[in-house]
Amino acid sequence: MRITTWNVQWCRGLDGIVDPARVAAQLRRMGEPEVACLQELAAHYPELAGSRGEDQADALQRALPQWQAVAGWAVDVPGTGRVRKRFGNMILSRLPVGRILRHALPWPASPDAPAMPRIAVEAIVTAPFGPLRIVSTHLEYYSALHREAQVARFGELHAEWCAERKPVAEEGPFRSEFVPASTVLCGDFNLPPEDALHRRILDIGFVDAWQALHPGVPHPPTFRVHERDDGESPHCCDYVFVTPDLVPRLASIRVDGENRASDHQPVTVELI
Repeated sequence: MRITTWNVQWCRGLDGIVDPARVAAQLRRMGEPEVACLQELAAHYPELAGSRGEDQADALQRALPQWQAVAGWAVDVPGTGRVRKRFGNMILSRLPVGRILRHALPWPASPDAPAMPRIAVEAIVTAPFGPLRIVSTHLEYYSALHREAQVARFGELHAEWCAERKPVAEEGPFRSEFVPASTVLCGDFNLPPEDALHRRILDIGFVDAWQALHPGVPHPPTFRVHERDDGESPHCCDYVFVTPDLVPRLASIRVDGENRASDHQPVTVELI
C-alpha cells in the first residue's frame, strides 16, 4: 500500500501555470498510490497567482474518477454571489473510505505575523491489512507559536484516537464504527527535522517514517529544491509520521526530487 503526501501549491507548477490535470497526471506517473494526501487546494480563488478561480478539488475528482475525494476547507469565505472561496487539504483514496472527520487546528492571536486557519482532514480507509486512519494536514508557515499550538492539538487528537468508547449497535448517528489506533499523519508541517516541534510530534506517540527506514541519514529536501529566494536553501518540511504499530510494515519511503508541478516535492511511503 502506497501513500503519497504532496503540497501542490494550488496546482501551480514552477512554470507559473495552474493546472489540476497536471497534478492528476503526476499522481498517475507516480504509479497511482492507493492514497494521496494533498495540501493547498483552492476553489474560486482567482487572486492566487496563475489561477482562474477553478474549483481544484472538483477538477481532481473529475480527472481521477476511480479515487474517492475527501476535501477539508480551512478557509471558507464569501466570494462573488453565492460562491464560496475555499482553501485547504484533500485526501484521495482508491481504497474504501469509512468515517471522515475534519479537525480545525488552533488559530491563536497573531499580532506580529500573518496567519490563516488550518485544518487536518481524517479518513478511515480499508487497507489490505485492515482499517487505517489517514490524516492530511498543513501547519502554519509564518508563526512558530501557531505551529506549537497545532502540534499540541495533535497530541489531544492522538489521545482521542486511542480512547475507549461505548459501543452502540442501534442505527443512526450514534452507531459505532470501528476506529483504529493505527494512524498515518502526513503533510506539510512547515518545520525542519531539527526543530524542537519535530521531536514533540515523536513524543506524542508517532514515528518519523524516514528516520525509521534510514536511521542517521538526513531527510532529503522537499521544499525549495528547484527554486528559492535569496538566503534560502532546500530543506525538508513534508513528513510521513506513523504510529509505532505500523513501523514493522514500513517498506520504503522516497522523495520525488525531479517533480516540478509544485514548489514542494511529493513524498511516498509504502506499507506492507
